[in-house]
Amino acid sequence: MGKFRVLVKGIVQYKENYLAVERWYDDRIFEPYQWEFIDGEMEFGETPEKAVERIVSEKAGIPVKADKTLYTWGFTAGEICTVGVAFLCDAQTDEVVLSEELHDSKWVAKEEISRVITNKAVVQDIERAGLTSQFDLDDFGKVDLFIEPID
Repeated sequence: MGKFRVLVKGIVQYKENYLAVERWYDDRIFEPYQWEFIDGEMEFGETPEKAVERIVSEKAGIPVKADKTLYTWGFTAGEICTVGVAFLCDAQTDEVVLSEELHDSKWVAKEEISRVITNKAVVQDIERAGLTSQFDLDDFGKVDLFIEPID
């Protein structure tokens, strides 16, 4: 039987900016460092909200409050099925203290997110969640309302 794991992603907001972090992946790929949002694995017994708050604190040194769920994702690799939940997190400060696994960080405006985060799947997810300037309600289909006039 396959195994499951749950990832949580913290899209950290401070005022009008969002925290992007740069992480090393692999020297064998074209861009071994890539910008992304903070994520990590949920521990047994944690709620997703507490997990994302812990992970952001551990990796960026920022106390946050998980505000709302933005989107989910999933994939299977081998015998492991991974499910992810992304949260919008409110930061109490913009002072970042990175863990050793992260290389760099920067606060970016909403309009810059899709230029900084290069993972196409993440960009599509955050556009659907309404976090980039490219977001449009027409992405979800349009609902036409027809109201009959009262005589």
